[in-house]
This record gives sequence, C-alpha cells and structure tokens, in this order.
Amino acid sequence: MAVVSDNHVGVPGLAKLLALDRATAELKARIEQWVEASDAEMREPLLWQLSAASKFFRPLTVFACHRAVSGAPVSSRVMRSALALELFHNVTLIVDDLLDRSRFRRGKLTLHCRFGELQALMTAGYMAAGSFRLLASDSYGIRLLTELMQRLGVAECLQWRLRRRPLGVGDWRRIATEDTGVMFEVCARLGTRDDRLGSFGRLLGILYHGCDDVADVRGAKALGGGGQEDLRDRILTLPAALAVRDPRAAALFENPAGGSQQALRRKFAAALPEAEAYLDGVAAEATREARGNARAPKVLLRLIEHTRRLSR
Repeated sequence: MAVVSDNHVGVPGLAKLLALDRATAELKARIEQWVEASDAEMREPLLWQLSAASKFFRPLTVFACHRAVSGAPVSSRVMRSALALELFHNVTLIVDDLLDRSRFRRGKLTLHCRFGELQALMTAGYMAAGSFRLLASDSYGIRLLTELMQRLGVAECLQWRLRRRPLGVGDWRRIATEDTGVMFEVCARLGTRDDRLGSFGRLLGILYHGCDDVADVRGAKALGGGGQEDLRDRILTLPAALAVRDPRAAALFENPAGGSQQALRRKFAAALPEAEAYLDGVAAEATREARGNARAPKVLLRLIEHTRRLSR
C-alpha cells in the first residue's frame, strides 16, 4: 500500500534540501502503518485523504527545528509529534474544504465530494481523536495540540466575522498569526520541546500565509490553493488589505455584486509589488529569529528561503 505519493514535499527536493529526506520517509511509513491499523470502516476515506500529494511542510518544520537546536537525528517522540500534527493538519483541510465548498484539493476530489459530508466529518473526527491518542503519553504534545485546536477555531471565526470589511495590513497580520502562524508556531515548539523557536515558527507561518495569498492572485499552484473562495467570500488577504486603501477597491470589497470580481482582482494584482516587499520584511524577521535562537540555523534559513519563493 502506498498511502503517500512519492512527490511528498509538493515542491520536489525540499526534504533533500533540508537533509531531512530520511525522516520524511519514516513519516510516510508511519502514516501507512496508522492507516493500516485504523478501523476498516474508515480506511477508504483515510486512504483518499492521506494518499494525496502532501507537501509535508509542517512535519518538515518540526524536523528542521529539532535539528536546528539539537543537531541530533529525529527522535521517536518528535516523529510521533510530527505524525500527530500531520493528521491534525488534514483535519483542518477537510473542514476548510467543507466550509469553502471546494471540489478539488491537490489535484483530486475533496473528501466530502468523493464520500459525502457525513463521511468527511466523521473521518475528520476520527483523525483528530487519533492525533490525541498518538500523544496520550506526551502531556507537552497534548497541551500544544489542544492549544492549536482552540486557536484555529478562534481564527476561523475571526476571519469570517471580518469578511467584506476593508481593513488594513495590521488586521491581516492578526488573522495570519492566529491561523497559519499558530500552526507553524506549534510545529516549532513540538520540534524543540520548548518555546525558543516559537516566534520563528509563527513568523514562518505568517510568511507562508502571505505567500499563499499572493500566489492565489498570481494563479500559482505551488501552495495547492485556488483563491477563488477567498475572492468570492471577500476574505481579508494581504493583497486585499493593501488594495482596499483605494476607496474604489474598498467599495468593491464591501459590496459583492455581479461583475465586480474581475475589477477587484485587478486591484489586488496592482498591490502585488507592495505585498512582495512586505513579505521580504517578514522573511527578514524570521531570519533574525532563526539566527538568534538556534545553534545551527542553516536548515531554518533554507526553509525561509524556500517559503519566500512560493509566492513567485
């Protein structure tokens, strides 16, 4: 059984670039074992969800942060944490796809379109419970996963409440911090087993979130997203936060109407150079955190450089 595609890092070569290909291969094997041990009733949807070409960006962040502070091979405890985190990340993808009414992810039908909404929700619950079960003997990991679940719930509600409101970059950063930022912050803390790289992880997540926003406007596919849902629902992205300083763009953002999407997309596209400059600043912040808090920051610097390129 091959649960995970060989194109396991999305952008080929990232695990090799970080010298973490062995750890990534072990993670793939552990995912396969976890699916094999699952209840037969759930196995088909689990295979569907977990056999899609994953970038494994979050587990790679766990491994990279572990390597940067310890210099040691990935331990069994860190590997188990990365597995739990990857399962939980897939829970968030299933929920996002349901809420966004998305038909495709990673080049295939989303779980709810393939198996129905009930099966998708139950599969998400099964994986969430599995994540906590994997960490049953790890009180630190349980605490972080609990914090992550709660903060992501808050972030989703905040982002939805602020839709169609022409707010600024500070508001966008607040959303990005409590959404992707907290996910990568937890990855860093799981890798180091303390808070020393928490700020680095948070900044890496903000950078990833912003690059995703920019790539959506450009139509890039490196991050796997589409961007149509954010435009349709008037979600505050980084290009939107910059574009809506123009009163005409703000009016289009506040009042979705037939024919306004293309005009708004043009406004977002015009804001891309400024968005890229802002992301350069976030990358510089993350670089300072990596250099100031890791004994061997090279692997983290490569991760920043790779993430930064994803918007282009």
